[in-house]
Amino acid sequence: MRFPSGLVEGRLIRRYKRFLSDIELLTGETVTAHCANPGSMLGLAEPGSRVWLSKSNNPKRKLAFSWELIEVDLGRGPALVGINTSSPNGAVAAAIERGLIPELSGYASIRREVRYGTGSRIDILLEDDTRPPCYVEIKNVHLMREAGLAEFPDSVTARGTKHLGELSGMVAAGARAVMVYFVQRGDAEAFALADDIDPAYAATFQTAVAAGVEALAVASSVSLEGLGLPRPIQVRTRARATASS
Repeated sequence: MRFPSGLVEGRLIRRYKRFLSDIELLTGETVTAHCANPGSMLGLAEPGSRVWLSKSNNPKRKLAFSWELIEVDLGRGPALVGINTSSPNGAVAAAIERGLIPELSGYASIRREVRYGTGSRIDILLEDDTRPPCYVEIKNVHLMREAGLAEFPDSVTARGTKHLGELSGMVAAGARAVMVYFVQRGDAEAFALADDIDPAYAATFQTAVAAGVEALAVASSVSLEGLGLPRPIQVRTRARATASS
């Protein structure tokens, strides 16, 4: 997935009100950019960090700039991290259509944002006359506190916990259900649950997996041009504190 236009570099001044960020561009100009990320962005909002913005040509937009990337270093050298949570759904859908996620290949049709459960929408619904439908929920991942280990969530997510319960319900009804954790950073080697941040989510995840919900994690390289092709990484299904391969 490529960014719509060349990115603009700056330095983060602050992130505030969840969806706003002040950035000082290399020209010295300060702009307010949209931050498409409702999470805590733990470790990814340090003032002074190098960041990159995309700019919209739509004159009706209130904020022309959107924050896309930040540079971080966990001791292995600088790495780019994608912070826009609207990116993973399209990237996963494109990867499925191109057969890049074997576990989700072979379905005749793919639909997005289909209503299901109790007032929810599934990110992707895969359908085929020869097999049960497959409900695919996608979660953006960018938290990393230990080099190489991506984690989710970065804050308490009651909505995410609800989605796990609804996926379990789909399995009970005879469908297939898959959680895809999409990591927007190329330095990820494995994925684990941040059980210390949201114990309820971690517990519900374990229950969902026991009920038949599948879990996949893929990581994408990140560059100033866009997100690279996803590659599978190990999912540690135990809670982070007791994770084992």
